[in-house]
Amino acid sequence: MTTIYLVRHSEPFEIHRGIEDVNESILFSNIKTPLSVNGEKLAEKVSKNNEFDNLDVVWSSNYVRAMSTAKYFAYKNDLKVNVSDKLGERIHGINSWDDLPSDFEDHQFKDENYKIGNGESQKQVRKRLLNFINNLLDEYQDKRILIVGHSTAFSFLLGNWCEINYIDYYKFNNKVFFNGKWNYCETFKLEFDNNKLISIQNINYN
Repeated sequence: MTTIYLVRHSEPFEIHRGIEDVNESILFSNIKTPLSVNGEKLAEKVSKNNEFDNLDVVWSSNYVRAMSTAKYFAYKNDLKVNVSDKLGERIHGINSWDDLPSDFEDHQFKDENYKIGNGESQKQVRKRLLNFINNLLDEYQDKRILIVGHSTAFSFLLGNWCEINYIDYYKFNNKVFFNGKWNYCETFKLEFDNNKLISIQNINYN
């Protein structure tokens, strides 16, 4: 049995650029956003739960807020944090939030091929993360793996196995296991038998 924990990053800190004229895309600005003080405290608190004892490996997206969350789980288990951009959040494909259509989120959940600009579709994000998960399952058979990442990317990934109703419910084997309301450090425990997903449990320690 291989166990994978999917953990959303903790609370980020809102950064304002001030009066400087910074020519930086939303993507790079988003990647560099750190945790808030409360976010640091929450990540540390959640990591101390007995559920996360005896982890074998910790992975994180390359976003600062994800790596900063992952360090607490790694430190507790005397592990390093492995980082991959394959675990990053969905790329919007715009340079300014003003360019984002008002129905973007709803449209993207309903149409797996919908994307704008040079962004990613739901289908592309799911394929990216699923390929990564499959590689982990091959490399870490019968291990306990924790991944810190992002809510939208994780939602798209879970859609590979589950029925996802945007901001309403998530079902696995016709049973609701999540209400669709993502908190910081929201956690899902996935158990695999011979690389086949056999159970999903939502674990919320906020």
